[in-house]
Amino acid sequence: MIDIVIAEDQTMLRDALATLLSLESDIAVAGTAATGREALDLVRRHEPAVLVTDIEMPGLTGLELAAQLRRDGARTRVLIVTTFDRPGYLRRALEAGVSGYLLKDTPSTELAEAVRRVAAGERVIAPGLAEQAWSEADPLTDTERRLLRLAEAGMDSPAIAEAEGLARGTVRNYLHSAISKLGAANRIEAARLARERGWL
Repeated sequence: MIDIVIAEDQTMLRDALATLLSLESDIAVAGTAATGREALDLVRRHEPAVLVTDIEMPGLTGLELAAQLRRDGARTRVLIVTTFDRPGYLRRALEAGVSGYLLKDTPSTELAEAVRRVAAGERVIAPGLAEQAWSEADPLTDTERRLLRLAEAGMDSPAIAEAEGLARGTVRNYLHSAISKLGAANRIEAARLARERGWL
């Protein structure tokens, strides 16, 4: 049997995934979680073969979960099931150590097969996304990405400087660099463009 944990913050979708995958004779749902933290606890407790998770979730995102499990040296492999079909998200998922990346409109039979393949050590990626993933490289540094997220949340430079423990001039330089790289008019537009491309 292939033991799995499902992490999805939308109750109806989480229940549907659990029901559909439980119908497979060789797949057993060890637990379901509504938040990233719950998912991490379940994976650490049950050590399933596969974690099926969304990207955007409260607590920890699917990408943060994958990265944490890799740091833990967990044997659990991660299969992302998401609405995000942007190449930037896929690239970040692969960098986080994800083994599979499918879209939520994938037929249930294909999802079950993807679980089997990921459990067997294969990599499964939604058709068409793999080629796009490397077509446009993410130009942002980790610091630029972090500061853009704070700017996107409505923080001004002094507030960002205080939150990050940086000088105001340093924050201004990082944000100016990000704006220039993205060809944006200001930090808000830069954050929007980066978000659209899956880089935030």
